[in-house]
Order: sequence, then C-alpha cells, then structure tokens
Amino acid sequence: MDFIKGELIEIVEWTDDSRDTLTHRFADADKAIKNGAQLIVRESQCAQFVYLGQFGDAFPPGKHTLTTDNIPLLTRLRSWKYGFDSPFKADVYFLNTRLFTGNKWGTTNPVMMPDEDLGVVRVRAFGIYDFKIVDVRTFLREVAGSDHDFTVDEFIDVMRSRMVSAFSDAVAAARIPVLQIASRYREIGEALLPVINPAIREKYGLQISSFVVENVSVPAEVEQALDKRSSMAAVGNLNDYVKYQMAQGMEKGGSTAGAATELAVGLSMAQQIIQAQGALASTDLMSPADVARRRT
Repeated sequence: MDFIKGELIEIVEWTDDSRDTLTHRFADADKAIKNGAQLIVRESQCAQFVYLGQFGDAFPPGKHTLTTDNIPLLTRLRSWKYGFDSPFKADVYFLNTRLFTGNKWGTTNPVMMPDEDLGVVRVRAFGIYDFKIVDVRTFLREVAGSDHDFTVDEFIDVMRSRMVSAFSDAVAAARIPVLQIASRYREIGEALLPVINPAIREKYGLQISSFVVENVSVPAEVEQALDKRSSMAAVGNLNDYVKYQMAQGMEKGGSTAGAATELAVGLSMAQQIIQAQGALASTDLMSPADVARRRT
C-alpha cells in the first residue's frame, strides 16, 4: 500500500518565484492523480486540465478537492461513472494571470501602410505594451502550446510580428493618415487601444492594458512633406504676420522698423506686379475691337 500511495499524486500545485513564467505544465513524473487529491491554485493563477488534447475543467484561485463532483468536463471526457474513485491521469497547466508590464514591440523591417494622400508608405515603429491572460484556452492553444514552461521572453519573440500586424491593421481600420502617426505618435497608442484589444483577445486570449507608440519613422520624402506642412501652419496668414512685424518695428524704432517697412514695400510691389500680369493676361484674351474701346 505504501508503494501504491507513492505512485499517486495527492497535491497538485505550482509555486512560482520566477516572475517571468506565463504557463507551467505540472510535472507528474508519469504518476496518476489520486481521486480526492488537493488542487491548490494561488492568487494570480488559473489551473486548466487537458486530457488527450481536449480542454477539461478550469479552476480559479483557491483549494479544490478533485472528485467527479467538481471535474464534470474531465469526467465526461473520460466517460467516468458518477462516484468514480480510481486514480486518473491528465495534464494540468497553471497560468499566470497577473499584469505583465513593459513588453517591447517593434518592426524588424519597414511595413507597408496605405495612406489616402501619399499612397503606400514604408513605416518603422516601436513601443511597449502591458498585457494579461484573460482567455486561458485560447492562449494555450494559439500562443503557449504544450511547453513545460512558457516564459515572457519566448512570448515576446512569438508575439513580436503579431503585435506589429495588429498595429498596422488598427491604423488601417481607423484610417489615420501616416503624417498624423509620425507627428502625434504618443497619442496614437491610446487611440488605437480600443481597436487593437478586441482582435488580440479573440486571436490570442490576451487583454492589452496599455499600448504605447514610442517612435514612428518614415522615409525622408515623407518627413520633408511633414516639415512643409508644419511650416505652413506655423506662418499662418502672411498678411497678418507682416502687419504684426511692422507694428513691432514701429514700437521699437530703428533698423527693425526700416526692415519691416522695406518688407511691406516689397510685398506691395509684388502685388502690383501680379495685378499687372493679370491685367495683361486678360487683355490678351480680348478681341481687337474690345481693346480699342478700352483705350478710347
């Protein structure tokens, strides 16, 4: 009897002190779990039973006694009769459900993003995000798999391209111009969060609590277009700008006033030339008779 007891697992638990492990498959050493064994799930953990590749029962934090009464899914999968009290074998996965912060994402190579004004633009971007596991089965099936221990570093490698894809899809869905992304990227991350989260949750069982775009870089020609647009916005109305400069010069006197006056005269002359050219252009379009009547 002592030998038989030694071959049975009476306590199923995971004591994690690594702080970077997302999922852990309980090491059963090819032993069976005793019917009536204790399952201990600590805070920020969740336990998921898997039998022959099929998901069984899941347990929240707490102490649970494993009997046919509280593992109905596993009981059905194994076709146990009610009150079945023999030992059983199944994989038990523990998942860390706390918030993981400061995870990096970024484009290894430029990604092609459509833009209504510029067409298709090559964009590089990177930033950080916080996440937590909210759908245990989806996360195990799509991300972690059957690894004995699935760590944050492995997760970042697996999710790097997926996060970039989610970022690109969200920008396209929100129809945000590339120039806006390049100039206001710090605001973009918060704005995209409601767009990114539903897709990430459905595909990978995750909730993104924070998504920060730290930098967005675009080709040089796009940067030049952005600089020109910023310059135009900074100058604003040219006439108001000149009047302001003249007023400032008159108050201060001296060379500043002279420079402002010269600038105003120059602009006046330029306007007269433009008007004269417009008049000549209109004369060219008139018939000889109309020109003669205008001269008389």
